Amino acid sequence: MTGGTVAVLGAGSIGFANAALLAQRGFTPVLWSPSGARTAALSTGAPLRASGAIEGAFSVEVAATCAEAIAGAMAVVVAVPGFGHRAVFDAAIPSLRPEQSVVISSHCSLGALYLARRGVIAPIIALGTTVATARQTGPTSVHVNNLRRAVDVAALPAARTGEAAATCTTLFGDRFVGREDVLAITLSNINPEGHMAMALCNFTRIERGEVWRNYWGITPYVGRLMEALDAERLTLAARFGVAVRSIHEHFHLSYGIPFGTMGEMAAALDATGNTPNGPASADTRYIYEDVPFGLVVTEMIGRIAGSPTPLHSAGIDIFSGLYGRDFRADNDLLPSLGLQGLSASSLHACCRTGSAV
Repeated sequence: MTGGTVAVLGAGSIGFANAALLAQRGFTPVLWSPSGARTAALSTGAPLRASGAIEGAFSVEVAATCAEAIAGAMAVVVAVPGFGHRAVFDAAIPSLRPEQSVVISSHCSLGALYLARRGVIAPIIALGTTVATARQTGPTSVHVNNLRRAVDVAALPAARTGEAAATCTTLFGDRFVGREDVLAITLSNINPEGHMAMALCNFTRIERGEVWRNYWGITPYVGRLMEALDAERLTLAARFGVAVRSIHEHFHLSYGIPFGTMGEMAAALDATGNTPNGPASADTRYIYEDVPFGLVVTEMIGRIAGSPTPLHSAGIDIFSGLYGRDFRADNDLLPSLGLQGLSASSLHACCRTGSAV
């Protein structure tokens, strides 16, 4: 596969980071921005400049349409926040070919099922988190804070997970760990719980636009809330018999820091100095992505499984109260999946094969 083109659908920080990594590994990234705004400068031929964990200036291509980006690609990477997944999926579906792998980076709200239910027969690859953490520093530049050491991956159908892990290793390097199915991937994502605790407990800082370090904001008490949320997630995963990492394991494997309490691990990570700032606006994906497309999904899965998630539910309610909106209604993927009334076993079958039994 090395040397071919890869479509990157999305041109935010993760889209730019993915493109830089792909280019560094010898691929030709073809970026498509749904609005076109984030690729305007690159479309003039300017190189994509990366700093941090990836250094260099890289040649990338820019597509005017989603169909153009996909046309010659060997693989397609969806790299937009959860609230943009449905629109990008709908734009991509008519152009996808059976031999093209579709990598959802990262998978949320059972989006793989959405693609399968709409007739996509290409391998659908779900990542438990993004390969990189990054921030855009300009219209043609990105700072890559970290390349994760371990990223969970599964395919839909689950029988193709080995193939999916091999594909991702070819594209992004040797960092992928196969999981049972996309349900395991969904329950492996620690961002919604972690971001809920950080955002809720530092909300005044966010609203006032203060500059604060992300992991500095995880004090011992905030860390304890993260651990309590994590306990609900782990209990739910055990209900389905799927193996997922604890939040402590995730931080250890992602950043190479010693085990401890979350407060201790966050302090160790903050002390490295290589951490991003926390959100400086209430208009943040920590809320608009992670509440409706993360917490709401875990709450729904818990309801189907008979495994309550009261802290997740409380977080959804509190953020809905803070913002004066119903975050449960903001999820535009779940209502179309037809999961209402399913048993736990039927839901799990969906996440292994794409169809309920």
